[in-house]
Amino acid sequence: MQNDIKEMLNFIDSNPTAYHTCQSVRSMLLENGFEELLESHKWDIKPSKDYFVCRNGSSILAFRMCDDLSDYSFNIAAAHTDSPCFKIKEKAELTTGEYYTRLNTEGYGGMICSSWMDRPLSVAGRVIVNNNGSIESRLVAIDRDLMIIPNVAIHMNRDINEKASYNKQVDMLPLFGSKTEENALMKLIAKELDINLDQIVGSDLFLYIREKATVFGYNEEFIASGRLDDQQCVYGILKGLLNSRSKNSIDVAAFFDNEEVGSGTKQGAASTFLYDVLHRISMCVGKDEEDFHRAVASSFMFSADNAHAVHPNHPEYTDANNCNYMNEGIVIKSHAGQKYTSDGLSIAIAKNLAKKADVPVQYFANRSDKVGGSTLGNLAMAQVSINCVDIGLPQLAMHSGYETAGIKDTQYLIRLMEEFYKSHFKETGFGAVTITD
Repeated sequence: MQNDIKEMLNFIDSNPTAYHTCQSVRSMLLENGFEELLESHKWDIKPSKDYFVCRNGSSILAFRMCDDLSDYSFNIAAAHTDSPCFKIKEKAELTTGEYYTRLNTEGYGGMICSSWMDRPLSVAGRVIVNNNGSIESRLVAIDRDLMIIPNVAIHMNRDINEKASYNKQVDMLPLFGSKTEENALMKLIAKELDINLDQIVGSDLFLYIREKATVFGYNEEFIASGRLDDQQCVYGILKGLLNSRSKNSIDVAAFFDNEEVGSGTKQGAASTFLYDVLHRISMCVGKDEEDFHRAVASSFMFSADNAHAVHPNHPEYTDANNCNYMNEGIVIKSHAGQKYTSDGLSIAIAKNLAKKADVPVQYFANRSDKVGGSTLGNLAMAQVSINCVDIGLPQLAMHSGYETAGIKDTQYLIRLMEEFYKSHFKETGFGAVTITD
Protein backbone atom coordinates (compact mmCIF):
# COMPACT_ATOMS: atom_id res chain seq x y z
CA MET A 1 0.00 0.00 0.00
CA GLN A 2 1.26 3.50 -0.81
CA ASN A 3 2.76 5.39 2.12
CA ASP A 4 0.31 8.27 1.68
CA ILE A 5 -2.66 5.90 2.01
CA LYS A 6 -1.27 4.32 5.17
CA GLU A 7 -0.59 7.75 6.61
CA MET A 8 -4.07 8.99 5.69
CA LEU A 9 -5.83 6.01 7.28
CA ASN A 10 -3.76 6.49 10.44
CA PHE A 11 -4.62 10.19 10.31
CA ILE A 12 -8.36 9.44 10.23
CA ASP A 13 -8.13 6.77 12.95
CA SER A 14 -6.38 9.30 15.19
CA ASN A 15 -9.01 12.00 14.68
CA PRO A 16 -12.42 11.05 16.08
CA THR A 17 -13.60 14.69 16.26
CA ALA A 18 -12.99 18.04 14.54
CA TYR A 19 -10.87 19.09 17.55
CA HIS A 20 -8.55 16.13 17.04
CA THR A 21 -8.36 16.79 13.29
CA CYS A 22 -7.37 20.39 13.93
CA GLN A 23 -4.72 19.28 16.43
CA SER A 24 -3.30 16.68 14.01
CA VAL A 25 -3.06 19.27 11.22
CA ARG A 26 -1.44 21.67 13.69
CA SER A 27 1.14 19.06 14.68
CA MET A 28 2.01 18.27 11.05
CA LEU A 29 2.45 21.95 10.28
CA LEU A 30 4.73 22.49 13.28
CA GLU A 31 6.80 19.47 12.26
CA ASN A 32 7.23 21.07 8.83
CA GLY A 33 8.46 24.41 10.16
CA PHE A 34 5.24 26.45 10.16
CA GLU A 35 4.91 29.15 12.81
CA GLU A 36 1.71 29.38 14.85
CA LEU A 37 -0.05 32.76 15.05
CA LEU A 38 -2.72 33.76 17.56
CA GLU A 39 -5.56 36.01 16.43
CA SER A 40 -5.24 38.03 19.64
CA HIS A 41 -1.52 38.76 19.11
CA LYS A 42 0.31 41.07 16.72
CA TRP A 43 1.47 39.27 13.57
CA ASP A 44 4.96 39.62 12.09
CA ILE A 45 4.72 38.04 8.63
CA LYS A 46 7.65 37.78 6.24
CA PRO A 47 7.95 36.64 2.60
CA SER A 48 8.85 32.97 2.01
CA LYS A 49 7.80 31.97 5.55
CA ASP A 50 5.03 29.58 6.58
CA TYR A 51 2.30 30.23 9.17
CA PHE A 52 -1.00 28.96 10.54
CA VAL A 53 -3.77 30.16 12.82
CA CYS A 54 -6.52 28.22 14.64
CA ARG A 55 -9.98 29.31 15.69
CA ASN A 56 -11.98 27.49 18.37
CA GLY A 57 -9.54 24.58 18.30
CA SER A 58 -11.57 23.02 15.46
CA SER A 59 -10.81 25.21 12.42
CA ILE A 60 -7.35 25.98 11.07
CA LEU A 61 -5.91 28.09 8.22
CA ALA A 62 -2.34 27.49 7.06
CA PHE A 63 -0.53 29.69 4.55
CA ARG A 64 2.81 29.80 2.78
CA MET A 65 4.07 33.24 1.86
CA CYS A 66 5.50 33.66 -1.62
CA ASP A 67 8.87 35.22 -2.46
CA ASP A 68 7.55 38.05 -4.64
CA LEU A 69 4.59 40.05 -3.29
CA SER A 70 4.60 42.68 -6.04
CA ASP A 71 1.62 41.13 -7.87
CA TYR A 72 0.38 38.52 -5.40
CA SER A 73 -2.89 36.60 -5.25
CA PHE A 74 -4.22 33.75 -3.06
CA ASN A 75 -4.35 30.05 -3.95
CA ILE A 76 -6.93 28.61 -1.53
CA ALA A 77 -8.13 25.06 -1.01
CA ALA A 78 -10.75 24.35 1.65
CA ALA A 79 -12.31 21.30 3.30
CA HIS A 80 -14.14 20.62 6.56
CA THR A 81 -13.01 18.96 9.77
CA ASP A 82 -16.37 17.74 11.11
CA SER A 83 -18.51 14.69 10.32
CA PRO A 84 -22.07 13.65 11.29
CA CYS A 85 -22.18 12.04 14.73
CA PHE A 86 -23.93 12.21 18.11
CA LYS A 87 -23.16 14.94 20.64
CA ILE A 88 -23.49 14.20 24.34
CA LYS A 89 -25.77 16.59 26.22
CA GLU A 90 -24.61 18.52 29.27
CA LYS A 91 -26.49 16.27 31.71
CA ALA A 92 -25.40 12.99 30.22
CA GLU A 93 -26.77 10.04 32.18
CA LEU A 94 -30.27 8.61 31.79
CA THR A 95 -31.34 5.64 33.90
CA THR A 96 -33.83 2.87 33.12
CA GLY A 97 -34.98 1.74 36.54
CA GLU A 98 -32.24 0.06 38.51
CA TYR A 99 -30.79 -1.78 35.54
CA TYR A 100 -29.40 0.41 32.72
CA THR A 101 -27.62 3.72 32.25
CA ARG A 102 -27.79 5.38 28.85
CA LEU A 103 -26.19 8.58 27.60
CA ASN A 104 -28.45 11.42 26.50
CA THR A 105 -27.32 12.48 23.02
CA GLU A 106 -28.53 14.54 20.08
CA GLY A 107 -27.74 14.25 16.40
CA TYR A 108 -25.00 16.43 14.92
CA GLY A 109 -25.53 16.66 11.16
CA GLY A 110 -27.42 14.27 8.88
CA MET A 111 -26.12 10.82 9.72
CA ILE A 112 -27.40 7.40 8.58
CA CYS A 113 -28.69 6.32 11.98
CA SER A 114 -28.69 2.56 11.37
CA SER A 115 -24.94 2.61 10.64
CA TRP A 116 -24.29 3.62 14.27
CA MET A 117 -26.18 0.69 15.81
CA ASP A 118 -24.67 -2.52 17.23
CA ARG A 119 -21.12 -1.17 16.87
CA PRO A 120 -18.58 -0.55 19.65
CA LEU A 121 -18.54 3.16 20.47
CA SER A 122 -16.58 5.46 22.73
CA VAL A 123 -16.37 9.15 23.67
CA ALA A 124 -14.07 11.87 22.35
CA GLY A 125 -13.93 15.63 22.17
CA ARG A 126 -12.82 18.69 24.07
CA VAL A 127 -12.92 19.29 27.82
CA ILE A 128 -12.57 22.77 29.31
CA VAL A 129 -10.44 22.70 32.46
CA ASN A 130 -9.80 25.24 35.21
CA ASN A 131 -6.06 24.97 35.78
CA ASN A 132 -5.24 27.28 38.70
CA GLY A 133 -7.41 30.06 37.32
CA SER A 134 -6.48 29.52 33.66
CA ILE A 135 -9.29 28.17 31.47
CA GLU A 136 -7.73 25.60 29.14
CA SER A 137 -8.88 23.10 26.51
CA ARG A 138 -7.83 19.46 26.75
CA LEU A 139 -8.51 16.82 24.12
CA VAL A 140 -9.84 13.45 25.19
CA ALA A 141 -10.50 10.20 23.33
CA ILE A 142 -11.28 7.23 25.54
CA ASP A 143 -9.49 4.36 23.85
CA ARG A 144 -11.75 1.43 24.72
CA ASP A 145 -15.10 -0.02 23.72
CA LEU A 146 -17.33 1.89 26.08
CA MET A 147 -20.91 1.66 24.82
CA ILE A 148 -23.27 0.44 22.10
CA ILE A 149 -26.57 1.58 20.58
CA PRO A 150 -28.56 -1.67 20.54
CA ASN A 151 -31.09 -2.49 17.84
CA VAL A 152 -34.51 -3.85 18.78
CA ALA A 153 -34.73 -7.57 17.98
CA ILE A 154 -36.66 -8.37 14.81
CA HIS A 155 -39.06 -10.48 16.90
CA MET A 156 -40.22 -7.26 18.59
CA ASN A 157 -40.09 -5.08 15.49
CA ARG A 158 -41.18 -7.22 12.53
CA ASP A 159 -41.27 -4.24 10.14
CA ILE A 160 -37.68 -3.15 10.70
CA ASN A 161 -36.49 -4.31 7.26
CA GLU A 162 -39.43 -2.75 5.45
CA LYS A 163 -40.20 0.39 7.47
CA ALA A 164 -37.06 1.38 9.32
CA SER A 165 -37.54 4.66 11.19
CA TYR A 166 -35.40 6.04 14.00
CA ASN A 167 -36.29 8.54 16.71
CA LYS A 168 -33.01 10.07 17.91
CA GLN A 169 -34.35 10.66 21.43
CA VAL A 170 -35.63 7.10 21.76
CA ASP A 171 -33.80 4.70 19.46
CA MET A 172 -30.31 6.21 19.26
CA LEU A 173 -29.27 6.49 22.92
CA PRO A 174 -26.20 4.36 23.73
CA LEU A 175 -26.09 1.80 26.52
CA PHE A 176 -23.34 3.05 28.83
CA GLY A 177 -23.58 0.49 31.61
CA SER A 178 -25.73 -1.01 34.30
CA LYS A 179 -26.65 1.31 37.14
CA THR A 180 -23.80 3.83 37.51
CA GLU A 181 -22.86 6.41 40.09
CA GLU A 182 -23.92 10.03 39.60
CA ASN A 183 -21.89 11.96 37.00
CA ALA A 184 -20.14 8.75 35.98
CA LEU A 185 -19.09 9.95 32.50
CA MET A 186 -17.33 13.06 33.77
CA LYS A 187 -15.63 11.06 36.51
CA LEU A 188 -14.34 8.70 33.84
CA ILE A 189 -13.07 11.61 31.75
CA ALA A 190 -11.42 13.27 34.76
CA LYS A 191 -9.59 10.01 35.43
CA GLU A 192 -8.57 9.78 31.76
CA LEU A 193 -7.11 13.31 31.90
CA ASP A 194 -5.61 12.80 35.36
CA ILE A 195 -7.41 15.82 36.82
CA ASN A 196 -9.93 16.41 39.58
CA LEU A 197 -13.60 16.31 38.66
CA ASP A 198 -14.18 19.85 39.93
CA GLN A 199 -11.58 21.15 37.45
CA ILE A 200 -13.92 20.35 34.53
CA VAL A 201 -15.96 23.46 33.77
CA GLY A 202 -17.20 22.66 30.26
CA SER A 203 -17.09 20.12 27.45
CA ASP A 204 -17.88 19.32 23.82
CA LEU A 205 -18.13 15.52 23.74
CA PHE A 206 -19.21 13.17 20.95
CA LEU A 207 -19.68 9.48 20.28
CA TYR A 208 -17.27 7.88 17.84
CA ILE A 209 -17.22 4.50 16.14
CA ARG A 210 -14.33 2.29 17.19
CA GLU A 211 -13.70 0.32 13.96
CA LYS A 212 -10.35 1.15 12.40
CA ALA A 213 -9.88 2.20 8.80
CA THR A 214 -9.11 -0.65 6.40
CA VAL A 215 -8.24 -1.55 2.82
CA PHE A 216 -10.44 -4.09 1.04
CA GLY A 217 -11.42 -5.44 -2.36
CA TYR A 218 -10.16 -8.18 -4.69
CA ASN A 219 -7.27 -5.97 -5.78
CA GLU A 220 -7.14 -4.02 -2.51
CA GLU A 221 -8.56 -1.09 -4.44
CA PHE A 222 -10.97 0.33 -1.82
CA ILE A 223 -10.68 1.92 1.58
CA ALA A 224 -13.29 2.00 4.33
CA SER A 225 -13.33 4.26 7.36
CA GLY A 226 -15.36 6.56 9.48
CA ARG A 227 -15.15 10.26 8.62
CA LEU A 228 -13.84 9.90 5.04
CA ASP A 229 -16.18 12.84 4.45
CA ASP A 230 -14.22 15.06 4.77
CA GLN A 231 -10.93 14.06 6.38
CA GLN A 232 -9.84 12.45 3.10
CA CYS A 233 -9.91 15.91 1.49
CA VAL A 234 -8.27 17.54 4.53
CA TYR A 235 -5.37 15.12 4.26
CA GLY A 236 -5.01 15.46 0.46
CA ILE A 237 -5.00 19.26 0.57
CA LEU A 238 -2.55 19.35 3.46
CA LYS A 239 -0.09 17.03 1.71
CA GLY A 240 -0.31 19.10 -1.45
CA LEU A 241 0.41 22.27 0.51
CA LEU A 242 3.43 20.72 2.23
CA ASN A 243 4.82 19.39 -1.06
CA SER A 244 4.57 22.55 -3.16
CA ARG A 245 4.63 26.36 -3.13
CA SER A 246 4.12 29.29 -5.49
CA LYS A 247 6.65 32.02 -6.22
CA ASN A 248 4.02 34.74 -6.70
CA SER A 249 0.89 33.57 -4.87
CA ILE A 250 0.17 33.04 -1.18
CA ASP A 251 -0.87 29.38 -0.76
CA VAL A 252 -3.67 28.80 1.73
CA ALA A 253 -5.21 25.61 3.16
CA ALA A 254 -8.45 26.32 5.04
CA PHE A 255 -10.10 23.64 7.17
CA PHE A 256 -13.44 24.67 8.67
CA ASP A 257 -15.60 23.12 11.38
CA ASN A 258 -19.41 22.86 11.38
CA GLU A 259 -20.00 22.27 7.66
CA GLU A 260 -22.38 19.44 8.55
CA VAL A 261 -24.67 21.81 10.45
CA GLY A 262 -24.62 24.79 8.09
CA SER A 263 -21.25 26.49 8.76
CA GLY A 264 -22.94 29.38 10.59
CA THR A 265 -20.53 29.58 13.53
CA LYS A 266 -17.54 31.78 14.33
CA GLN A 267 -15.30 28.97 13.04
CA GLY A 268 -17.48 27.88 10.10
CA ALA A 269 -17.01 28.64 6.41
CA ALA A 270 -19.81 31.23 6.58
CA SER A 271 -17.90 33.16 9.26
CA THR A 272 -15.36 35.91 8.69
CA PHE A 273 -12.43 33.57 9.47
CA LEU A 274 -11.16 33.29 5.90
CA TYR A 275 -11.65 36.99 5.18
CA ASP A 276 -10.04 37.98 8.48
CA VAL A 277 -6.89 35.95 7.80
CA LEU A 278 -6.48 36.96 4.15
CA HIS A 279 -7.07 40.63 4.90
CA ARG A 280 -4.72 40.56 7.87
CA ILE A 281 -1.95 38.93 5.80
CA SER A 282 -2.19 41.78 3.30
CA MET A 283 -2.11 44.46 5.98
CA CYS A 284 0.86 42.81 7.73
CA VAL A 285 3.03 42.92 4.60
CA GLY A 286 2.30 46.60 3.97
CA LYS A 287 -0.45 46.33 1.36
CA ASP A 288 -3.39 48.71 1.30
CA GLU A 289 -7.10 48.02 0.80
CA GLU A 290 -6.92 48.35 -2.98
CA ASP A 291 -3.98 45.95 -3.13
CA PHE A 292 -6.00 43.42 -1.13
CA HIS A 293 -9.06 43.63 -3.37
CA ARG A 294 -6.88 43.37 -6.49
CA ALA A 295 -5.28 40.22 -5.06
CA VAL A 296 -8.67 38.68 -4.26
CA ALA A 297 -9.91 39.39 -7.80
CA SER A 298 -7.06 37.30 -9.24
CA SER A 299 -7.29 34.51 -6.66
CA PHE A 300 -8.69 31.00 -7.05
CA MET A 301 -10.21 28.49 -4.64
CA PHE A 302 -10.94 24.78 -4.57
CA SER A 303 -13.79 23.80 -2.27
CA ALA A 304 -13.15 20.10 -1.61
CA ASP A 305 -15.87 17.89 -0.14
CA ASN A 306 -16.44 14.28 -1.10
CA ALA A 307 -18.82 13.30 -3.90
CA HIS A 308 -21.42 10.56 -4.39
CA ALA A 309 -20.05 7.67 -6.46
CA VAL A 310 -22.45 5.52 -8.47
CA HIS A 311 -23.83 2.92 -6.08
CA PRO A 312 -23.26 -0.65 -7.34
CA ASN A 313 -26.76 -1.73 -6.26
CA HIS A 314 -28.57 1.50 -7.11
CA PRO A 315 -27.11 3.23 -10.17
CA GLU A 316 -30.56 4.76 -10.76
CA TYR A 317 -29.94 7.26 -7.93
CA THR A 318 -27.37 9.20 -9.96
CA ASP A 319 -27.55 11.17 -13.19
CA ALA A 320 -27.25 9.14 -16.40
CA ASN A 321 -23.87 10.55 -17.45
CA ASN A 322 -22.89 13.27 -14.97
CA CYS A 323 -21.81 10.59 -12.51
CA ASN A 324 -18.58 9.21 -11.14
CA TYR A 325 -16.85 6.06 -9.94
CA MET A 326 -14.25 5.33 -7.28
CA ASN A 327 -10.61 5.24 -8.43
CA GLU A 328 -11.46 7.12 -11.63
CA GLY A 329 -10.34 10.60 -10.64
CA ILE A 330 -11.27 13.93 -9.09
CA VAL A 331 -14.95 14.90 -9.30
CA ILE A 332 -15.97 18.40 -10.43
CA LYS A 333 -19.41 19.20 -9.00
CA SER A 334 -21.92 21.63 -10.47
CA HIS A 335 -25.51 22.66 -9.77
CA ALA A 336 -27.87 24.97 -11.66
CA GLY A 337 -29.15 26.41 -8.37
CA GLN A 338 -25.58 27.16 -7.24
CA LYS A 339 -25.48 24.71 -4.33
CA TYR A 340 -21.96 24.32 -5.74
CA THR A 341 -19.82 27.27 -6.82
CA SER A 342 -18.53 25.74 -10.06
CA ASP A 343 -19.16 27.64 -13.28
CA GLY A 344 -17.78 27.46 -16.79
CA LEU A 345 -14.67 29.52 -15.99
CA SER A 346 -13.76 27.79 -12.73
CA ILE A 347 -14.35 24.35 -14.26
CA ALA A 348 -12.05 25.25 -17.18
CA ILE A 349 -9.32 26.31 -14.74
CA ALA A 350 -9.69 23.10 -12.72
CA LYS A 351 -9.49 20.99 -15.88
CA ASN A 352 -6.38 22.88 -16.98
CA LEU A 353 -4.63 22.17 -13.66
CA ALA A 354 -5.74 18.53 -13.65
CA LYS A 355 -4.33 18.04 -17.16
CA LYS A 356 -0.99 19.51 -16.08
CA ALA A 357 -0.96 17.20 -13.06
CA ASP A 358 -1.98 14.17 -15.17
CA VAL A 359 -5.04 13.67 -12.97
CA PRO A 360 -8.26 12.22 -14.44
CA VAL A 361 -11.44 14.27 -14.01
CA GLN A 362 -15.07 13.22 -13.59
CA TYR A 363 -18.25 15.26 -13.29
CA PHE A 364 -21.19 15.20 -10.91
CA ALA A 365 -24.60 16.79 -11.08
CA ASN A 366 -27.69 15.62 -9.22
CA ARG A 367 -30.53 13.96 -11.02
CA SER A 368 -32.88 16.79 -11.92
CA ASP A 369 -35.68 15.20 -9.86
CA LYS A 370 -33.57 14.88 -6.68
CA VAL A 371 -32.42 17.47 -4.16
CA GLY A 372 -28.75 17.13 -3.22
CA GLY A 373 -26.67 18.59 -0.43
CA SER A 374 -24.50 21.69 -0.46
CA THR A 375 -21.03 22.37 0.86
CA LEU A 376 -18.79 25.13 2.18
CA GLY A 377 -17.68 26.83 -1.05
CA ASN A 378 -20.67 29.05 -1.70
CA LEU A 379 -20.86 29.99 2.01
CA ALA A 380 -17.21 31.06 2.12
CA MET A 381 -17.68 33.03 -1.10
CA ALA A 382 -20.30 35.20 0.63
CA GLN A 383 -17.42 36.58 2.73
CA VAL A 384 -14.62 36.60 0.11
CA SER A 385 -15.66 36.69 -3.56
CA ILE A 386 -13.16 34.51 -5.43
CA ASN A 387 -13.36 32.33 -8.52
CA CYS A 388 -14.10 28.91 -7.02
CA VAL A 389 -14.77 25.35 -8.12
CA ASP A 390 -16.34 22.57 -6.05
CA ILE A 391 -14.57 19.23 -6.23
CA GLY A 392 -14.64 15.97 -4.29
CA LEU A 393 -13.43 12.39 -4.12
CA PRO A 394 -15.93 9.65 -5.05
CA GLN A 395 -17.33 7.65 -2.16
CA LEU A 396 -20.19 5.36 -1.16
CA ALA A 397 -22.45 5.60 1.89
CA MET A 398 -21.79 9.28 2.57
CA HIS A 399 -22.78 10.16 6.16
CA SER A 400 -22.66 6.53 7.24
CA GLY A 401 -20.67 5.82 10.36
CA TYR A 402 -18.34 3.81 8.10
CA GLU A 403 -17.82 4.97 4.51
CA THR A 404 -16.14 3.58 1.36
CA ALA A 405 -13.83 5.26 -1.17
CA GLY A 406 -11.17 4.40 -3.76
CA ILE A 407 -7.52 3.94 -2.92
CA LYS A 408 -6.26 5.88 -5.98
CA ASP A 409 -8.28 9.05 -5.51
CA THR A 410 -6.35 10.41 -2.52
CA GLN A 411 -3.20 10.37 -4.65
CA TYR A 412 -5.06 12.17 -7.44
CA LEU A 413 -6.04 14.93 -5.02
CA ILE A 414 -2.50 15.30 -3.69
CA ARG A 415 -1.13 15.64 -7.23
CA LEU A 416 -3.79 18.19 -8.19
CA MET A 417 -3.04 20.24 -5.08
CA GLU A 418 0.70 20.13 -5.76
CA GLU A 419 0.05 21.56 -9.23
CA PHE A 420 -2.37 24.16 -7.86
CA TYR A 421 -0.09 25.36 -5.08
CA LYS A 422 2.81 26.05 -7.43
CA SER A 423 0.63 28.09 -9.80
CA HIS A 424 -0.04 31.83 -10.05
CA PHE A 425 -3.38 33.21 -11.24
CA LYS A 426 -3.94 36.62 -12.76
CA GLU A 427 -7.14 38.26 -14.03
CA THR A 428 -6.02 39.86 -17.30
CA GLY A 429 -9.26 41.04 -18.84
CA PHE A 430 -13.00 40.57 -19.05
CA GLY A 431 -13.54 36.84 -18.30
CA ALA A 432 -9.83 36.15 -18.87
CA VAL A 433 -7.41 34.47 -16.46
CA THR A 434 -3.79 33.46 -17.01
CA ILE A 435 -2.09 30.64 -15.10
CA THR A 436 1.68 30.55 -14.75
CA ASP A 437 4.11 28.54 -12.62
